[in-house]
Amino acid sequence: MNVKRYNYEAQFAGISGTVEQAIGKALLSGNYILGTDVDSFEADFAAYCDTRYCIGVNSGTDALILALQASGVAPGNRIAVQANTFFATVAAICLTGATPVLVDACPETFLMDLDKLATLDALDFILPVHLFGLATDMDRLLEIAGQHGAQVIEDCAQAHGARWAGRPVGSFGRVGCFSFHPSKNLAAAGDAGGCVTGDATVDQRLRMLRHLGQAEQNDHTIVARNSRLDVLQSIVLRAKLPSLDEWNQRRREIAARFRVGLSGLPVSFQAEGEPGTHVYHLFQLATDNRDALLNALLAQGIDATVRYPVPIHLQPAYAHLGHAKGDFPVAERLARQLLCLPIRPDMSDAEADGIVEAVHHYFEGASGHAA
Repeated sequence: MNVKRYNYEAQFAGISGTVEQAIGKALLSGNYILGTDVDSFEADFAAYCDTRYCIGVNSGTDALILALQASGVAPGNRIAVQANTFFATVAAICLTGATPVLVDACPETFLMDLDKLATLDALDFILPVHLFGLATDMDRLLEIAGQHGAQVIEDCAQAHGARWAGRPVGSFGRVGCFSFHPSKNLAAAGDAGGCVTGDATVDQRLRMLRHLGQAEQNDHTIVARNSRLDVLQSIVLRAKLPSLDEWNQRRREIAARFRVGLSGLPVSFQAEGEPGTHVYHLFQLATDNRDALLNALLAQGIDATVRYPVPIHLQPAYAHLGHAKGDFPVAERLARQLLCLPIRPDMSDAEADGIVEAVHHYFEGASGHAA
């Protein structure tokens, strides 16, 4: 069988003509930088996230950097973040001159261990990552943040449409940061990102920070970079946004099929959260046989992969943080065990069942070989 990790063509079913027409119009108009197309997507995505404002930027990484800057981050500020996230989350902290304070993962949720977070001292910011599509317990995290007087910036790059207690991720912290990389649940046709916020002051500052520090043309009030959401990407994103909830629901259906079909095998999964809240950007299976299973699936044409095989504290770029192997044992175990099965909203039941069958076949063969 051949099960792809991505199927971009399927994401344009029913909208390709509209997208092509809108892009053609934009190309001929010469309206390439910001403007009405970007404004329209920002308004739609802010409404989707139940926030007042959305500010489109050129990547999820810049969304994090600019969110911290707009919130007043200062060199030396201590920012709590989980040790099993993607490289860019911690890079954004370092690039602002702040200090990452790593927190181990919870073994059930694979998210920041809030019990460990609660033991830390002197935090200026907390940066939870809604990893793999599951929302962090934002009620408890905000309570901990309040005890420190710390601001909360949410990394929602893998959680478009995920919810905690009925509210969309991104609407809890001072700023919610999204990536629209082509791999995401809401995918652009290249790099793109966005920040959402309910704070008018932060909104205004973010718009200046993405636009060379300009309040008005040629009036550069602050030193800032160029990080504007591309008009063509905003057209693609706005066309796809109405399908996002339906796509996320289909991801849940496939994930449920995996969970039932793989029950009884020597594997475990990320916690599900409340019904209808996990958006399964990635479906992660944990097993001590990770690498052998990966090779077996790839040999059968199933495009499984490994995400984050080296945790943050063991990356050479973060050696200056002074951590060693064994400092964050859950993050290290997850780095050894987690395997991503393909999951797409257009995936058929037959494809999902074929993946389940292939995993069973591997473990039956491994058991027979061991016997």
